[in-house]
Formats: sequence, structure tokens, C-alpha cells
Amino acid sequence: MRLSVIGCGYLGAVHAAAMASIGHEVVGIDVDERKVAALSRGEAPFFEPGLQEILTEGIASGRLSFTTDMSAAQGATVHFIGVGTPQQPGGYAADLTYVHAAVDGLLPYLTEGDIVAGKSTVPVGTAESLAPRVSERGATLVWNPEFLREGWAVQDTIDPDRLVAGVPSADGAPTEEGARTADVLREVYHPSIAKGTPFIVTDYATAELVKVSANAFLATKISFINAMAEIAEVTGADVTTLADAIGHDARIGRRFLGAGIGFGGGCLPKDIRAFSARAEELGRGESVAFLREIDAINLRRRDRAVELTVQALGGSVFEKKVTVLGAAFKPHSDDIRDSPALDVAVRLHGLGADVTLTDPAAIANARRIHPQLTYVEDRDEALRDADAVIVVTEWDEYRRDLDPAHASELTAGRIIVDGRNCLDAAAWRGAGWTYFGMGRP
Repeated sequence: MRLSVIGCGYLGAVHAAAMASIGHEVVGIDVDERKVAALSRGEAPFFEPGLQEILTEGIASGRLSFTTDMSAAQGATVHFIGVGTPQQPGGYAADLTYVHAAVDGLLPYLTEGDIVAGKSTVPVGTAESLAPRVSERGATLVWNPEFLREGWAVQDTIDPDRLVAGVPSADGAPTEEGARTADVLREVYHPSIAKGTPFIVTDYATAELVKVSANAFLATKISFINAMAEIAEVTGADVTTLADAIGHDARIGRRFLGAGIGFGGGCLPKDIRAFSARAEELGRGESVAFLREIDAINLRRRDRAVELTVQALGGSVFEKKVTVLGAAFKPHSDDIRDSPALDVAVRLHGLGADVTLTDPAAIANARRIHPQLTYVEDRDEALRDADAVIVVTEWDEYRRDLDPAHASELTAGRIIVDGRNCLDAAAWRGAGWTYFGMGRP
């Protein structure tokens, strides 16, 4: 099938390359000339495991191309909208400028029977407002939210855990047009569906809510265990053992019950804020009022990581050398958007610490935004002569491969702050280190 993908940022570039890898003919369209030029050369514009390989393969096969010319979308059966929906400046609501611009730019090139598939995360009600404009061109709008995890985005696109299609509906069921649209999407995703991936057909509003409610639930689970960490810190309890114990309950589960410095990135923080803002607009702000506290708990954990580091160094980090392990908001990514790790590093620098930061993938991005920090690519070189070390992104290079005895030979002090509770506390203490965890004795 011939597909177009409007917007070649994180979501769009991965989706375009992944669709080409399963056999479709795909054209990616973006207004950013430099990004399009890089993608056309087969160069991934960001770090994402597996993307470079399928991008190279797609370009070489001729199934994948990129352009700035919107007219290239003409002739495609399905047009995916994968543009960003950032947080509005000075507010919580989502900025839909790019979504509207993408639809407006695409409309002249739609023909009878085309399908426009929205993948961007949008406030509930957005699809309903866009559908008439698409229908005027004889095309149909479907909302097909993405559920990508950075670091596993290629896998999540090719083999998702579920597929959702919000189609035109009436009286709780798809219309004839909606059913036809769902069938076309089944063809697009046939390899996944053939493997047993659930394909859920619903109305626009439900499809939009699936995405934001999933993110809200995940954020709630993470902030819940971080709230328990706050209680553990004043009672002497160990939040890691607590999480293990409650995680054995099948109704709860252990995943995402890791206390630490909290979540960040380009999705969870802005999505829960936009969800809160939309609920207020709908007159149901009280229904998700808890999300404001979820956000507040999350941000407090960054404060706590800084406090622990100050405490560990005797009450002041002024002119102390602190090595920060990690800059990306999570491992297997170079994304620094709303990164708790980078935020902690900048705060320590603001308190007068001599901060040296290292990361396997995100140094270039971090340096562009915060050039005041010292960046070192080699982990061991970054550790050299440090008075204290803080782990803020749980890359394998830090949580698994860094031997405490080896680290002792490099640093000036033996103070380790585990901002992700990802280290073996007993091993580090056994090697002579003073270990500080998040919500751990």
C-alpha cells in the first residue's frame, strides 16, 4: 500500500521507516529541510535503537523516501499525521498548531476514498472537530494513537501490544464508512494482526482517551511509588523492598514501581498536563484533579535528589566536583526533553558544584541546551577525581557494568547517590562507598 506520513519527528520518522520495513511504499513529509535531507541520506536524526537499520534498508529498497513537498502525499491510500502537540507556552493545554497546519496542508491533495489517520496525542474532541474538513474532500478521518516507548519505538511500531482505531460511529457502532476505514487499517497493520495483536475499533473520543488515560495511569503508578519513597525516608523503611512486596499482587504488578527521580521526556509530563487542562474545559476538572498532585510528586523527586547530594557532601556542594551519570530522560534514548537527569545536573551547577556530566547518547543534545556544564564522553574519565557521583539515568553502563571497586580507583571521594535505585547498595557499601538511595535507609 502507498502511505504518506506528515511530520518526520520522533513519531513520524519511526512510523515511516517501520511501515516501509513491513513492505509498504512510504513518503515522509516535513517542513524542516535539514531533517528531510538527513533522512533522505539514510541518517537517523536522533538515537533510537533499530531505527538506523530500517531507515537504511527502506531508502536502499526504494520503498521509503522523504520530501518537503506536500503534493507528494497525493496518491497515497492512507495519510498518517504524526506531528508534535507540545504544551502551550504559559499554560497546560496542548498546542494543536502543528496538527491543524498538517491537515490544512494535506487537504488539497486528498482524493475520494483517502484515509487520514491521526497518530498525534491530542485532547479528546480534536478528531470530531477535524473530521468535517476531511470529509469535504471525500476522505475519512480515523484516530490511530501511538503507544511508543522511547528506546523500544521500532519494536513497538512493528509489533505493538495493541492497535486502536477511532472511526466514524453512530449509536455506539462504526458507520459503514467507519467499518470500511477500519478494514483498510487492518490491511496496513496486517503483519501485526496476523501475529495476534488486538485491533480495537471504537469511536473518536474513546481512541483519543485511550492514549492520554494510559499515560495518566502510568504516571500515577510511578508517582505513587515515589510518594511511598517520601514516607519511607522519614520512617526508615526501604521503598525497594516495599515495591517488591506489593508488586507480587497480581492486581498491581512490579513494573514501573521503581522509585527514583521520576519521569520526564516529551510525552508523560506534557500529556498529563494537557489532559488536566482539557478536563477543566469540559467542566470535569475534579475528575482528574489528582493528576496535578502526580505532577507535583514527580517534580519533588528532583528536589530530593539534589538534597541528598548536598547532604552527602556535608551540607554544601560549592566547589565540589560532582559527576552526573546520565543526561537523557531514560536509557536507550538521546531525548533530553524535560529530563529529570539534566535538571538535577543543572540545579547542582547552580548551587556552585563543579558538575561533570556523561551519557552514552545525549551529550550533544544536552550541550546545546546547557553549555555551562562540563561534558565528558568517556565514563571513567568523567569519574576521575569526583567528590561524589550521582546516577540519574539507568544506562547499563552505570547500573550493571560499573564496578564499585574500579570506580574507587578513579574518584577522590566514595559517595554515591543512586537517583534511580538501580545499583546494588550492598555491593557499593561493601566496597567502601557511602550509598544514598531514594526512599532507602
